[in-house]
Amino acid sequence: MSILLMMSAFALAASISPGPVNLVCLSSGTRYPISQGLIFVTGATLGFIALFIGVGLGLYSVLALAPWLEDALRWGGIGFLLYLSLRLFLDDGRLPDREARAAPGFMTGALMQWLNPKAWLASASGIGAYTNGSELDQVIVFAALYLPICWLSLGSWVYAGAFLRRHIQRPGVLVTINRVLALLLAATCLYLLFE
Repeated sequence: MSILLMMSAFALAASISPGPVNLVCLSSGTRYPISQGLIFVTGATLGFIALFIGVGLGLYSVLALAPWLEDALRWGGIGFLLYLSLRLFLDDGRLPDREARAAPGFMTGALMQWLNPKAWLASASGIGAYTNGSELDQVIVFAALYLPICWLSLGSWVYAGAFLRRHIQRPGVLVTINRVLALLLAATCLYLLFE
């Protein structure tokens, strides 16, 4: 039972702490209906769980054998995060009308996790710390714990964004919030470059 509690605590700390996916969740909450933000959350959660199980089955060791693949993932992730931060920075702060809603969707969430170095690090460190690596049932139990914790953690960021939107109706304030989030997202890219 104590190992399950430790796995759960790890999953909560890794999922709720700020990172690129969390910032996009917050931004979605400020811009779009909660239901659209939760579609992104579902994609991000399932994308992460697939990555987590893949790492548990040895995917990370494949990256160790092919360092060029790790570099490609790193640069692809940085490019994708910079693209998202640029879109967020250029946003005009006006809430979209019903016809123009183009919130980040399910596939964006899933893809973002595979390009998110924080997700790779959380997967590798969690698998290394709480499983012995060769026991599939341990990986599956850990993934089953991670699934609701990750979804609820990311969902809380969407709800935080929706809370901000309710209290901030002026486009100028939303522009400021979006630009701060965009700069934070871009800063994660700088961190990845110099890590």
